[in-house]
Amino acid sequence: MMAFRTRSSALLGLLRKEAYHILRDRRTLIVITLIPIVQVVIFGYAIRTDVEHVRLAIVDPSPDSATLALRSRFGATDNFRIVGVVPRSADVDRLFQRGEAQEAIVFEPGFAARLGQGLPARVQIITDATEPNTGSAIQAYALQVIQEYEREINPAAGTIRIVPQVRTRFNPTRDSSNLFVPGLMAFVLTIISSLMTAISLTREKEMGTLETLLVSPLRPWHIIVGKVAPYLLIGFVSVIGVIVEARLVFNVPLRGSLALLLAEGLLFILVSLSLGILISARTSSQRVAMFGAMVGTMLPTMLLSGFIFPLESLPWPLQMVSFVVPARWFVTVARSIMLKGVGLTYLWRETLVLVVMALVLLTLSTRSFKERLE
Repeated sequence: MMAFRTRSSALLGLLRKEAYHILRDRRTLIVITLIPIVQVVIFGYAIRTDVEHVRLAIVDPSPDSATLALRSRFGATDNFRIVGVVPRSADVDRLFQRGEAQEAIVFEPGFAARLGQGLPARVQIITDATEPNTGSAIQAYALQVIQEYEREINPAAGTIRIVPQVRTRFNPTRDSSNLFVPGLMAFVLTIISSLMTAISLTREKEMGTLETLLVSPLRPWHIIVGKVAPYLLIGFVSVIGVIVEARLVFNVPLRGSLALLLAEGLLFILVSLSLGILISARTSSQRVAMFGAMVGTMLPTMLLSGFIFPLESLPWPLQMVSFVVPARWFVTVARSIMLKGVGLTYLWRETLVLVVMALVLLTLSTRSFKERLE
């Protein structure tokens, strides 16, 4: 009996010690508590196949009663958001290349006149198939609107015909690899840059070697450069490897500039490395650093970057959050260069955002090291 009480007392003491240890490490407790909540919220909203507020462009060379009626039908539904009405098909190219339009409806001249004469009236549906599933869905939405309008104006079945002509751009074969491989580039680089950097620096902090560097004559930015440079080189080699694999294994096209894609990849690596350094500077253990990197980099890259699920399916609060996710901008850049063949003229905004993120994160990382030094 005495031995049982002794063991029970020792067990209770151990449990009490572990409880006090967890409560003292508030950062770990907060991260562990918030991870399930954040995962449920993000996964619950992100894993959706329906698409809303499709960015639609209208090409109407000679507006008439029929084209205006169809335009109003598209504008009245929640599935579409008209981003522009232009007179020529050539004007739509810029909207597609900038990503401002996902779909275009092109009316032929004299659309209402042909319907009035009982002749087939043609309308072309051009869809951006960079995201194959989204492209198929929004194409079906457009066909449904046109077919419903045709049934309403048809006094007798078959007397009035609207002939839709379907065309897909940038990914006409709708291969899913063309969608996922550029996004995988962002995901792989995030793991190499942010996660591994955060864990590596935190491990040195636990071993005491980082404190030795902080009290050395080296300035904080010297330490950051020394830590960033090797991972920057590893990440750059990884970018080259992913591009080669994408071309040789998955047959993903590279229609744009290889040099620009490599430069953008290097910029994204710098952003990810800076984020990993900031996480390691603000955490005290490898466990917390790993959780912080997962919540702060890996989950947003998977769910809030457009890598797997279309951003249009997210509720507006999560869409706002996605603007601060670096992978959102790099995924857009990688897909645009590889599938659309566009250059810096169309990607200057995304590039500028990544440059600003890199500068801000590097500044915050340097200040964090200065605070530890002080």
